Amino acid sequence: MPQFAPLADRIVEALLDSDPALASSAGDHRADDRLPDLSADGVAARLAMLREAGNALAEVDADPLDRQEQVDHAILTALVERQTFELTEVRTHEWDPLRHNPGPLLYALLARPFAPVDVRLASLAGRLAAVPDALATARATLRDVPRIHAETAAGQFAGTAALVRDELPVLLDQAPGLRGRVEPVARDAVAALEDFSAWLQVDRGPGRDPRLGRPLWEARLWHTLDTELPAAEVLRRARAHLAEAGEELRAAAAELVGGPATDETVRRALDRLGAEHPDDASIVAAATRSLAATTEFVTGHDVVSPVTDPCVIQLMPEFARGVAVAYCDPPGPLETADVPTFYCIAPPPSDWPAERVESFYREYNNHMIENLTVHEAMPGHFLQLAHARRFRGTTRVRALGWSGPFVEGWAVYAEQVMTELGYGGLPVRLQQLKMRLRMSINAILDQLVHCEDLSEADGMALMTGPGFQEEGEATGKWRRALLTSTQLSTYFVGFTEVAEIGARRPAGRTRREWHDEMLAHGSPPPRHLRTLLNV
Repeated sequence: MPQFAPLADRIVEALLDSDPALASSAGDHRADDRLPDLSADGVAARLAMLREAGNALAEVDADPLDRQEQVDHAILTALVERQTFELTEVRTHEWDPLRHNPGPLLYALLARPFAPVDVRLASLAGRLAAVPDALATARATLRDVPRIHAETAAGQFAGTAALVRDELPVLLDQAPGLRGRVEPVARDAVAALEDFSAWLQVDRGPGRDPRLGRPLWEARLWHTLDTELPAAEVLRRARAHLAEAGEELRAAAAELVGGPATDETVRRALDRLGAEHPDDASIVAAATRSLAATTEFVTGHDVVSPVTDPCVIQLMPEFARGVAVAYCDPPGPLETADVPTFYCIAPPPSDWPAERVESFYREYNNHMIENLTVHEAMPGHFLQLAHARRFRGTTRVRALGWSGPFVEGWAVYAEQVMTELGYGGLPVRLQQLKMRLRMSINAILDQLVHCEDLSEADGMALMTGPGFQEEGEATGKWRRALLTSTQLSTYFVGFTEVAEIGARRPAGRTRREWHDEMLAHGSPPPRHLRTLLNV
């Protein structure tokens, strides 16, 4: 019978060797000169490795292992099974062009100074040289692409071409001796990216339905959540929470502006707060001020132990736009260099009419930016992931097997903790309650879109009605529900599970001590965190 720790190390090595994207996100630089091989042969080789790993893990007797390694065994098994499922059942590489975008892997070398410039440029030359063949593979592989995915990907690939054109010269200025090696492959890569963007814009009809259908969506939800909670119960709880948070929002609105606790009062309160908003030129500055304020509050109220890691707030790169409004891009857990986390915010699309842009910024007003910064940065994703990078176990499993429900659940839980402690007063509390409505609707929308053919009109009515979302926000979220599946459910399910753990703080533990313990184990699924904390 195999010993678990050596086996886990071999499987982690195989996973990192076979997937440059996974290695890059984990902070391992062994494959920095390569792109993922999504050809039929490449996918077949990866599947063979995954099946061999799954068989080996099944032979391990987990009972004698200590608690930490039992959790690692479960996480690694789930990771291998999830990747196998994605390649054999969902098969996004065959119909979603976003899966083929090299932008994140090029950006990782351009933006983060984890190594000397000449080292990064040498790796970048390898990736740029691989772009034409990778996109030829994409053209040969992709079939029946949904129109919404083609439209979004066309913009992202054009953004990747612009990234190489605009950012690479800055790096080459620091190592001019490498121009002769890098510039020719960069020109070929840009041409291939622009040709691929144009290819995506050719009208091929609507393509396949982007909705997965209930059997495939529920199977993917099971892998995404790593919980025994069935889809029907997720939907029931989300609807109940939507009603509960709505009542709290109506009461808070009445407290802010006066009047009865009604929807009309909520709209009056949100209109007042929405009038105080940034614009394209000031949104990064607003988020920067919010990060300073949230950091001071977290420290002053002993919410959780702070970190000194750098966090850079910037506009979202064009190659990543079109799905989410904001994201947190941290160094991987295996990264050894002192490099920053990027907290990125996307401005509204340049082709939106002025009224929709105004609607977008009414949604992302000054007070919502405060709450967004809590979620994405302090004490949300940035802080949680910085704590996770400090975890050291007997294996590297948790560097690869992080849980979306835990990561998103902690960030939403952080919003609630901060407003309960008084951060931002009633204005931010209203935004946080509105975000709880959004979180619940995310899970409802995710399921109804993919399983019950929810119409766009009904989806927009749900978001702008009981969700009180602005039209600009709802429009973007409708696109996201079609572009993704199951990820939108991680916020609600993760929050309910993480908040339950937070509420189980043992007697005698301070808030800060308990939160530090919750963050001291990497980013495991909440059910495993309960095991590790013995609650």
